[in-house]
Order: sequence, then structure tokens, then C-alpha cells
Amino acid sequence: MNSAMRFGDAADVDAIAALVNAAFNRERFYISGDRTNPNKIADLLRKGRFILYHEKEQLAGCVYIEITGERGYLGLLSVDPERQRSGLGTELVAAAEEYGRKAGCRFMDLTFAHLRRPLLAYYLHLGYEENGTLPFPREQHQPNQPVHLVKMSKEL
Repeated sequence: MNSAMRFGDAADVDAIAALVNAAFNRERFYISGDRTNPNKIADLLRKGRFILYHEKEQLAGCVYIEITGERGYLGLLSVDPERQRSGLGTELVAAAEEYGRKAGCRFMDLTFAHLRRPLLAYYLHLGYEENGTLPFPREQHQPNQPVHLVKMSKEL
């Protein structure tokens, strides 16, 4: 991780939730409401870690990573809307992959809603391959149209 990155902790849950909600505002065409909240972020911190990127004392990006044996899972890749398309998301994915490698992971997995079509090309460009689908988690939100998750993986 570069010097502007660090792991998040309990003191960061509000800032992480706010950033994720701003970054995931693009999902509002198929779900209503916020993507997450501080309680959900705190729950995730009990199972995994958030890598945070700060710029001028502001949280500009984050990614969640959870390790399960030889597999890592990255999720909630979030970049401040004003910084999107700057390469910061790619840096965060690389940091998550490096963390996974150091933790003994051989593979990194991720999922995203199939309605977020540009994400497929983005992750393919980063070396991920499609490997199936999953039902959309109904406990998370009630979508206003049919949606499922795309599964992707990458060998590290």
C-alpha cells in the first residue's frame, strides 16, 4: 500500500459509510435508499478489513477485503464521485490483491450487480474472469427490476 493508504478501524465507520453511499449513488436507478450504514460497516470490520485512501485528510476511496483460506473477496470498491476515473479504484484493487497475496490467497473474488454494465469491462481489464452468477441479496434492498450478481475471480 502506498503512504496515503491505511487500514480502517472503528473510528472510520461513519466516513466509510458516507463514502460508499456517495460512490454507489449510481445504483439508485434500480434500488432506493443508501447502499450501507455505519452498523453494516462495523459488522464488516469484524470479518475483514477496509483499505482506505486519504487525500488531504479526506477519505477519497476505500475497498473491503475478506480472507477465507486461499480465497480473498473484495467488495464495496468506492471512490469519491469527484475522483472517479482517476485510477484510484485500480490502485485500491491492486492494494487489496497485494494484501490477499501476503495473507496466502491464491484467488481474489468479487461480485457486482449485472445492471452496473461498465463494471464488467473494468474488471475484465484488471484480469478478472466471469465465473457465474448469484441471486441478488434481498435482505440488502428491494430492487425495482430484475437483478442478479455477476461473480468474477482472478488468480493472484
